[in-house]
Amino acid sequence: MNAAQKLIREHNLTWEEFAELIKMADDPQVDALLAEEAVRIRKEVYGTDVYTRGLIEFTNYCKNDCYYCGIRRSNPNAKRYRLTEEEILACCENGYELGFRTFVLQGGEDPYFNDDRMVDIVRKIRAGYPDCAITLSIGEKSYESYKRFREAGADRYLLRHETANDVHYRKLHPEEMRLEARKQCLYDLKTLGYQVGAGFMVGSPEQTAETLADDLVFLKELDPQMVGIGPFIPHHDTMFAKEPSGSVPLTLFLLSVIRIMLPHVLLPATTALGTADPLGREKGLQHGANVVMPNLSPVKNRKQYDLYDNKICTGEEAAECRGCLGRRVESVGFTLVSDRGDFRS
Repeated sequence: MNAAQKLIREHNLTWEEFAELIKMADDPQVDALLAEEAVRIRKEVYGTDVYTRGLIEFTNYCKNDCYYCGIRRSNPNAKRYRLTEEEILACCENGYELGFRTFVLQGGEDPYFNDDRMVDIVRKIRAGYPDCAITLSIGEKSYESYKRFREAGADRYLLRHETANDVHYRKLHPEEMRLEARKQCLYDLKTLGYQVGAGFMVGSPEQTAETLADDLVFLKELDPQMVGIGPFIPHHDTMFAKEPSGSVPLTLFLLSVIRIMLPHVLLPATTALGTADPLGREKGLQHGANVVMPNLSPVKNRKQYDLYDNKICTGEEAAECRGCLGRRVESVGFTLVSDRGDFRS
């Protein structure tokens, strides 16, 4: 029995088998087999519903210097901005009227938004929108910080691990950042009762089938409620500017693998996937994804939240974006719903 058939039967593989499976990604028969099973599983668990997350990119200041990122602290060309608390709450108000029931506050690791400020913002969103889920995506914090955010009303936390291989992590991040610390944050978040999201870039510089196998083994062990993956897309102001973009077909293949491996996971068809391929998000849904993340940020700031080049939807109003996504989702047989879209255990 090959690795694909074993994954379908057992929902898990050994590290060696994951590496073998990844090397089969360009076999159309294997891809079709896994995609079919991934869609079957997601329909069994979540039906044809596709959940929306209203993304609010509230600061592009960052104290980190990740080598692949357009908002890294040493990029002098980044046009920096911070949304005020009032602007953040206005984004939520707009999103709520459009049917969003999850707000994702995403930003660089910006010291200005200290724990007190974040707690205040989370409390105000929780008070104003008691029926909504609040997701934070603001990087590595202490256990105590995560505890305060949770007590203030945050439900979910997204923190991509980026790579579970320590040597590869060193290639992508400066010395002061450590994979061990990133993993500890993810375990802290789980301990505190968050719905936790991890994930990685597909095709980042020096990634191999073996480092991807490390990612899949780690995800199985962590057992997160959400996994976000998308193709690596270079940014012109980074040391990886001339590196090739990650493979869309491999990203789609890995979406299927993750859905089969973690049947209940919330799995986005990411903006990066839609940037790399005009039909990327539709294809993602056809490979097991069940979440999309339209942008609620003010249009004036969207181009400034510039993690990678040519990001889509930077000029659209949120209402336009949601309407367009609804039609795209329906075109491949799914339905965009107004729902918190919680993890189903």
